[in-house]
Amino acid sequence: MNVDDAFEEFQQAVNADPGAVREARERRDLFRDAFSSETDVDEIIASGSLARGTQKDPIHDVDVIIVFDGSHHPDWGHPGESAAAALNHTRERVHGLLGSAEGTFAQEVRLARWRNHAVKCFLDEPEDPDAFTVDAMPALRRDGRLLVPEAVSEDWIACDPEFLIAQVAHRHATWRKFAGTVRMLKSWAAQQPFDVKSLVMEVLALDHLPTDASRPAALKQFFVSAAFAMDGGSVVEDPAGLCGPIQSKLDYAAFAGALQAARDDAAKAIQAQVSNDTAAAIAHWGKVFGADFPAVGRGSTVKPTAVPRPVKDTPQG
Repeated sequence: MNVDDAFEEFQQAVNADPGAVREARERRDLFRDAFSSETDVDEIIASGSLARGTQKDPIHDVDVIIVFDGSHHPDWGHPGESAAAALNHTRERVHGLLGSAEGTFAQEVRLARWRNHAVKCFLDEPEDPDAFTVDAMPALRRDGRLLVPEAVSEDWIACDPEFLIAQVAHRHATWRKFAGTVRMLKSWAAQQPFDVKSLVMEVLALDHLPTDASRPAALKQFFVSAAFAMDGGSVVEDPAGLCGPIQSKLDYAAFAGALQAARDDAAKAIQAQVSNDTAAAIAHWGKVFGADFPAVGRGSTVKPTAVPRPVKDTPQG
């Protein structure tokens, strides 16, 4: 095993099961097909990590945005009761089209409950350990953006999830390991003793993960740059510039400390690799990513690894 082999094995560990990904896409498409014939629906948008290709194992939910025709709902889009009205309407149409008892398109949804922005639809048996939901979010399109209801504030907020989808797609077209490496970073975040939203890591990757280096070098540079930014007081915000901080209650001091620790171990891993000490390099990456990262066990054959290609752009050293 060399370092590249170890990362490939780790990639398989963090990737969602192909069968689960296929089922998630089928469920998303089920909602698209069911709502596409509704007279008050303009479009259905695939959203969330599945649409961006950055979903990691396990899949918890699948996101679809149902864009309604505002002329059919002239009261929507204004502060007040229309936020709840939009969520209620979406839930009722989910039951009518896809309800397990009365669905006219298919009978798949056992339960639909709305939350702050979307209707969470349950298709699985309650005791299924691999269960995941489809989250259907109503929206209106205004001035090139989406307006979505917010039940808590009884208002509508502007957002642009298509911007993030396009940004991730562009990076992945530049470097075909981008989406997979984001899954690794999400796995890193999930192991921290404090809550870090997956979307925080995805947006940080857009800002700090280079696309012109080997994966070990890119990851090391990510931790260097991200630690520098968080320690300097930066806040991770909506890349479209509409929704502000992604996780307002994130413990940024703890987050910066965790990134710094990962930065130090990543630097040691790169140094070990440069010194042709593959076993030490793999061991240091294991300290970064935890037990899911392959270990060089007794009897394993350690192969030399090419020295990481240096990063050309080092925005924060």
